[in-house]
Amino acid sequence: EARRAIVMAAYSYYKAGKYDDAVSAADRYLTLHPGTPESDLAQNIIGMSYYVQVLDPKRDQTNARKSLQAYQTLLQRYPESRYAAEAQNRARILRDLLAAGEMTVGRYYLRHNNYLAAINRFRVVVIEYQTTAQVEEALGRLTEAYVALGIIPEAQSAAAVLGYNYPDSKWYRNSFALLQKHGSKPQAHEGSWITKNWNGDGKPT
Repeated sequence: EARRAIVMAAYSYYKAGKYDDAVSAADRYLTLHPGTPESDLAQNIIGMSYYVQVLDPKRDQTNARKSLQAYQTLLQRYPESRYAAEAQNRARILRDLLAAGEMTVGRYYLRHNNYLAAINRFRVVVIEYQTTAQVEEALGRLTEAYVALGIIPEAQSAAAVLGYNYPDSKWYRNSFALLQKHGSKPQAHEGSWITKNWNGDGKPT
């Protein structure tokens, strides 16, 4: 009962909107009583406490990252938990939100011709968030940025992966036209970091 009181206190804090207190109590429970029946609930409380504080992708994404980490931990440690389905769905939403945040900053840098900084943001999306809706545009933006820098092999690789996975995409059409304008075409290069982070058939690793 004493053990359960800790996790129920954490839940009470969460319901009262005292999210820092909820996280602290849940963390305390997991430290003192790992692997007990209420462990998945404690882990879920941490994920929920950060999740409800997530703002739009133009804002700081610290809470989104912490929430995603908490839900990923829940899914890894307690795959059969009754909270797993919701955790999986929220993790998918959070990954897309974080990817959108990277895209927002990347577009800003691209508009201001800061191509290397833009590439670094789009790279995060292509490597870490390959299954999100944002990766399509990220590959198109990478093509654009690399062409602007005159690094054609990387631009070709980005367009090639884009064309394989999204052949009907407007981003692929734009990338194809851009490369054609510079006397080139989409082509995967083995030495490209983009190619290395996707399987040989053009699919995500």
